[in-house]
Amino acid sequence: MRGLDRNTEAAYVGRVEHSWATTPATRKAMQGNRSRDTEPELAVRRILHAKGLRYRVGIRPLPGLRRTADIAFTRARIAVFIDGCFWHGCPVHYRAPGSNMTYWSAKVSRNRERDLETTGHLVSAGWTVLRFWAHEDPVMVADQIMHALKGT
Repeated sequence: MRGLDRNTEAAYVGRVEHSWATTPATRKAMQGNRSRDTEPELAVRRILHAKGLRYRVGIRPLPGLRRTADIAFTRARIAVFIDGCFWHGCPVHYRAPGSNMTYWSAKVSRNRERDLETTGHLVSAGWTVLRFWAHEDPVMVADQIMHALKGT
């Protein structure tokens, strides 16, 4: 722990020892997961940008709500979410981990509940919410976004 004094280092090490992760390798792998700029998001954004569309990335459509849209068209009030199959419990691809099943089951359930709540808040505020799975074809996703933009 270069650059940390003894007390800070001890506090940091103490936090790592009480991690939710079952192993240090699991913890390291999970910390490497991105919350933004994932490959599926980038693929869709490239297509939208090539078609001349401009958008905002990683913004909070409702300032008082601590939720960020992956792609947002603020003038059209369209929020796009590209949900990862593991984190959001895709009915096609989600496979529960073999260890720490209680934790992961609750985690994915909370994520799904939060997704529904977020959609409800945004729709109530006049936004159109588009949700896609990370495994969906980026061209199809971009086409659906463009269709929604034409409807506004």
